Amino acid sequence: MNGAQALIRTLVASGVDTCFTNPGTSEMHFVAALDTVPEMRAILGLFEGVVSGAADGYARMSDTPAATLLHLGSGLGNGLANLHNARRARVPVVNIVGDHATYHLPLDAPLTSDIPAIARGVSSWVWTSESPAEIGGDAAAAVAAAHGPPAQVATLILPADVSWGDGAEPAPPAKVESPTAVSESTVAEIAKILRTSEPAALLLGGRVLRRPGLEAAGRVAHVTGAQMLAETFPTRLERGAGLPAVSRLGYLAEFVEMQLAGVRHLVLVDAKAPVSFFAYPGKASDLVPEHCTVHVLSGAAEDGVAALEALAETVGAGPEGATGSAAPRPEIPPGPLTADSVAAVLGALLPDDAIVSDESNTSSLSLGAMTAGAPPHDWLALTGGAIGQGMPVATGAAVASPGRPVVNLESDGSAMYTLQSLWTQAREGLDVTTIIYNNRSYAILNLELSRVGAESGEKARALFDLSSPPLDFVALAQGMGVPATRAQTTDELTTQLRQAFAEDGPHLVEALVPSIV
Repeated sequence: MNGAQALIRTLVASGVDTCFTNPGTSEMHFVAALDTVPEMRAILGLFEGVVSGAADGYARMSDTPAATLLHLGSGLGNGLANLHNARRARVPVVNIVGDHATYHLPLDAPLTSDIPAIARGVSSWVWTSESPAEIGGDAAAAVAAAHGPPAQVATLILPADVSWGDGAEPAPPAKVESPTAVSESTVAEIAKILRTSEPAALLLGGRVLRRPGLEAAGRVAHVTGAQMLAETFPTRLERGAGLPAVSRLGYLAEFVEMQLAGVRHLVLVDAKAPVSFFAYPGKASDLVPEHCTVHVLSGAAEDGVAALEALAETVGAGPEGATGSAAPRPEIPPGPLTADSVAAVLGALLPDDAIVSDESNTSSLSLGAMTAGAPPHDWLALTGGAIGQGMPVATGAAVASPGRPVVNLESDGSAMYTLQSLWTQAREGLDVTTIIYNNRSYAILNLELSRVGAESGEKARALFDLSSPPLDFVALAQGMGVPATRAQTTDELTTQLRQAFAEDGPHLVEALVPSIV
């Protein structure tokens, strides 16, 4: 058995049965070995950012890692932005990067690069396999490392001669560690703080933003009066009718300051204390209020859900607060499309058990309120801020969740980073409906230009203008095999979305909206 066969068999035995890939010459023996291990599903992406982002979306919905297969340092470099997002999302990814044969590396061929150095920026675990005899154990270790806790990107570098060399054997799965328990004394200390009359807030992140964690936090908030807040860009937020409502921290520092005004105790549950996304002249970077004390109930490697449940018991919380009040679904307003009216249409039509991959950026302000009364659904956000995530994450989420409708809310500028995702969706027959907010500008950069206080003129404004020539997303989608339509009114969008949601497979709707900036 060669190294590639042993590697793939070890991955499958360890629960990794999906590989998103864009391979090259150094990975050909891995590609050939796929035919000998039918349990491994291989999915082609036409750009490495699609591959790495799809692995992120897959992990968010399955809680298990997918493998990537990338070609040398250049392929890894092309996938870095979405590996950065995956790292910030704290999801498990087994990132396999092919390399030159060990004896070829000293020759410094044109595609030679320092792969470990490139990988360390986005990986918490990096390892180079040195022989076919070691590849099985290395693969098992990579899977265990990816699981954490906390979950992480684990990069395994695979030299070509290790891949094709004989004498390899699969390895049994390595032990996956469980999150550690939060101490009783920590729970008691937080309970004591929340029993005071001083204003407090629970800032929730990670896995506690799913139903069990939200219900426990809702019980605590009901008894103590603490606010329930969520990270600005959550990895996976379960929300909708019947679930406790949680307000996401705003993107703009001014909004966060308003949300936290008067809070004296901020309790972190699998979350970090809030900071501004960027530094702005004359504005605060640390967004914790001056007279607020930060307390940690649970960290990334701890069981935050169990800690919240223990906290609920300690403060004497009953079942009240574990469910949310029924929010109404919005009425669909007539007339031309705006970002707000698109949100209203989505809130009225979002299917049961949907998965929403949200990269709508400046068009997102009213989405939370408009979709609060929709049936229960999962919301996947732009965790690391590197745009080009929405389409690949939607792709991977659909692979991980067959039978569930996936809705990708995508801004026009971000869509162009990883538009090739549509081709993969068509090739795999994935049930993804993409809504493009086409305002023909990099609206977020217009906003940031004013916020940093930079003086701008015609040349600066031209760099954020996407109208010359205008992007035709209907033609672009159709060129990759995805049925597509264009909407300019709420009636048109309603009709087109109803059709898209009723049919299997991918669809794209281009919504022409004015820029809000």
